Amino acid sequence: MTLGFWGKGDVIGHPLSRMEPYQVECLTTVQICELPPESSYLQKALLAHAWKSEELLRIIHQSSIANRLLHLLLWLADQFGKPMVSGILLELRLTHQDLADTIGSTRVSVTRLLSQMERDGKIKRFSRTQLILR
Repeated sequence: MTLGFWGKGDVIGHPLSRMEPYQVECLTTVQICELPPESSYLQKALLAHAWKSEELLRIIHQSSIANRLLHLLLWLADQFGKPMVSGILLELRLTHQDLADTIGSTRVSVTRLLSQMERDGKIKRFSRTQLILR
């Protein structure tokens, strides 16, 4: 079950989750450090975590799978994208199955929708890990 996506400066771990077992899959090279429970940064991290969770809940409650996928890609682009002349470059090692699991769909539906988005000019795919949102 996908609970979220985190990037540079984000805090993860048991203070923010009651899931057992708690497992994190890293899609890029990461550097971690332990925060003491009394850290002032932890309070800011809790608030940021709540906001991200709320945004993902809003996305997965869109009425159509197409809207869910589009809004997830836009959210990922906002969080992790790099502005380019032709749009926002999104470089993530997410499979169609990962996207489907996140939005409560099937891999086949996500593959079909991504192909449609590409035909409509909403995205341009370069490789399995790179796409541009226009």
